[in-house]
Amino acid sequence: MSNLTLQQLESHLWESANILRGSIDSSDYKNYIFGLLFLKRLNDVFVETAKRIEEEEDDDYGWYDRDEHQFFVPERARWANIQSQTQDIGDTINKAFEALEEENASLQGVLATIDFNDKEKLPDKLLQQLISHFSAIDLSNANLSEPDMLGRAYEYLIKQFADDAGKKGGEFYTPSKVVELIVHLIKPEEGMRVCDPTVGSGGMLIQSVDYIKSQGGNPRNLTLHGQERNLNTWAICKMNLLLHGLSDHRIEKGDTIRDPKLLEDGELILYDRVIANPPFSLSNWGREEAESDEYGRFRFGIPPKDKGDLAFVQHMISTLNHEGKAGVVMPHGVLFRGGAEGKIRQGILEEDLLEAVIGLPSNLFYGTGIPASILILNRNKEENKKGKVFFLNGAEDYQEGKNQNTLRDEDIEKIVSAYDKWEEVEKYCRPVSLDEIKENDYTLNIARYIDTTEEEELVDVAEALAELRKFEEERNEIEEKMYGYLKGLGYGE
Repeated sequence: MSNLTLQQLESHLWESANILRGSIDSSDYKNYIFGLLFLKRLNDVFVETAKRIEEEEDDDYGWYDRDEHQFFVPERARWANIQSQTQDIGDTINKAFEALEEENASLQGVLATIDFNDKEKLPDKLLQQLISHFSAIDLSNANLSEPDMLGRAYEYLIKQFADDAGKKGGEFYTPSKVVELIVHLIKPEEGMRVCDPTVGSGGMLIQSVDYIKSQGGNPRNLTLHGQERNLNTWAICKMNLLLHGLSDHRIEKGDTIRDPKLLEDGELILYDRVIANPPFSLSNWGREEAESDEYGRFRFGIPPKDKGDLAFVQHMISTLNHEGKAGVVMPHGVLFRGGAEGKIRQGILEEDLLEAVIGLPSNLFYGTGIPASILILNRNKEENKKGKVFFLNGAEDYQEGKNQNTLRDEDIEKIVSAYDKWEEVEKYCRPVSLDEIKENDYTLNIARYIDTTEEEELVDVAEALAELRKFEEERNEIEEKMYGYLKGLGYGE
């Protein structure tokens, strides 16, 4: 029998959403499907490992020796046990999740967020159908046609669920091409500490690993940290990283601004690369807590209470080490709004921490059509970049879509190449001195520095008049012909 392909796996997983359709809200599908997928995967790998040990050692200790498995699956969490149930299936699944968490410290809290024991939403008949559907696919390593297939299928599902959830999708998913662009701009390397303080489902950390692999680096030698305040999204992130084979990571639960958890000896951990897409213009972001912040994160000023954007930017700056670099998605408002935000912007610029402002096309993100920008922050600018900020207008380069626009590979390549060259390209990009930005009252509005107006074509008046006369003569000739025909038909004099 041939191995399971990525396409087969993806369509099988998406079909599981169709089984749930109509019973529960589409924004909730992901919790149940991700939970079952994870449970089935752990079971299939556990059985595969135990059988291999049994054959090699002629002994059954692989079924009960915890040290032989990355994740030990106890009896009541085994798929065969769940498959055999005909009633109270939801309760059986919940107990399986509890048992897995008890046996595996790295899974604590990950599966407990999912409650299958709701018979109105998930009657036994529906759960039997789902269990039967997942039983039809073998997710053992030997049956997968490529090594990172399960992680990629999980990413596919996350995107599908974000599409399905529409506006709510943006809460846990950043379009992968936008992530790819930021990763290629900040260029993480092996051996680095990488953090996403608003980690969502973990796509930015995973793409950082993919980038390092593509550059021939060893991603095993990498520290991945993140924090996420939504409990379900935190669990999805943990599962996502584990299914990608990234077991050595630290993802904390909680609100990054109000209660930063990535600490060492009571101090913020410092990183080589920080990457994030915080919620746009978040109101009620934690202004009161920021006023008494014990970590010194808001030294440039406290943002307005209904706009948390620059709170996240300042948090990121505070967690960069002396050579650190950050890439963050921001709404355009942070580039030019005055008041408290203007003062914060001025402070960041005066310390020469901002390296680039890159304008993106509109309608790239879930739940908002507004254009966004990427800010690149750098604590260790190269000599030729000091005292300057690189502005790039990428707003015109994209693939139009029905619901959303997308960046293409050539758009990403064009932006990254221009950023790497750091040279002026007329109407597209240029490095701008801090003196010029100061003259403009520290506004970072891209149109102030990149001329985006279309040039009007110069008109040759004499040529245009000659053409007009020619058209008039042609019209007179046609009129004369027409009147001749009408006369012949007995109309007119």
